[in-house]
Amino acid sequence: MTNSRLRIPLSAPHLSGDELGAVAAAIETNWVAAVGPDVDRFEEEFADSQGTTAALATMSGTAALHLALRVVGVGPGDEVLVSTLTFCASVNPIIYLGATPVFVDSEARSWNMDPVLLAEALEERGRAGRLPAAVVVVHLYGQLADMTPILAACERWEVPLVEDAAESLGATRLGAGAGARAGTIATMGIFSFDGSKVITTSTGGMLVSSRKDLIEHARKLARQAREPVAHYEHEAMGYNYRLSNLLAAVGRAQLRVLEDRVTARRAVFARYERALDGVSGVSLQPEAPWAVHARWLSCITLDPAVTRVAPEALRIALSAQGIETRAIWKPMHRQPVYMRAGYRVLGGAVADDLFQRGLCLPSSSSLTASETSEVAAAIGEVLRCDG
Repeated sequence: MTNSRLRIPLSAPHLSGDELGAVAAAIETNWVAAVGPDVDRFEEEFADSQGTTAALATMSGTAALHLALRVVGVGPGDEVLVSTLTFCASVNPIIYLGATPVFVDSEARSWNMDPVLLAEALEERGRAGRLPAAVVVVHLYGQLADMTPILAACERWEVPLVEDAAESLGATRLGAGAGARAGTIATMGIFSFDGSKVITTSTGGMLVSSRKDLIEHARKLARQAREPVAHYEHEAMGYNYRLSNLLAAVGRAQLRVLEDRVTARRAVFARYERALDGVSGVSLQPEAPWAVHARWLSCITLDPAVTRVAPEALRIALSAQGIETRAIWKPMHRQPVYMRAGYRVLGGAVADDLFQRGLCLPSSSSLTASETSEVAAAIGEVLRCDG
């Protein structure tokens, strides 16, 4: 339930002004189902904007990941290595397919999957002849994972790599592979257009790949795996995962302002960086040297030895002032549903520490300079009063 007292939300939808006309045009032409010209164009325009070959619009980012894992061959009894510091939607599709997730800890530079732990895990499994069916790397809060060693480890053992870029649309690689976008670097990539994301279709997602054959396979599965004959015939089980033409029309309008939205969120972070510079015990999520951070959310960590304030206490105090914040993701290896199942974790201390000390700040692309200043001032006041 939304707190009606919140004046400054965590990450609000930011419409361009063109969405209403786009939806009206779709309605006027009667393209309101899960097929239509806006779906086709949204997929084409999205693929072009991200520099990849093919795309499939889906009803959610979770649906896109489910399709990606199915297409690369994940099935019952398989293992899939996946980032532990993430949202449960990165993990559940693995379980939907009857496979077993193995959680991989973060590294402190980017908060993303630790490439060293991944390489060691693949080496151990490869030598034992029990390689995982796939690896799912999550690009967290707008930050690209360290893809060069992650790609190398997966390629060495020929393990498919899927990028969960639900939080990182607009992040761009530097150095090796400069210019490549989050979600377009590995075998397949997925995105989310949930209402809180950098751009939104209210709900929806996208699956992309440089391999058109994989996208076409996923497209068939997303349409209930119907065979190309006049009657309804099915040789495999599929899903109803298509995005509606109405929402695709919204997505096309949003896509045109993507770069502006990323620029705005980076500007929000820069304002926090300046405003919190003198607040003892507060650090902001670093920007890794290998990519431009999209800053979906601006995140801080607190040093308990300095602030003596836990993130949850700060969250409650800010909420009382109408400011919405959120804890850093609770690691998947600490989630009761997965702990009861006995899923393994490789490492875990870094992700645990980030969860215990981290907080996500209001980061909407529409956030004003005065609102950013108000949030920073409120943080400083709470920490000073408790100190």
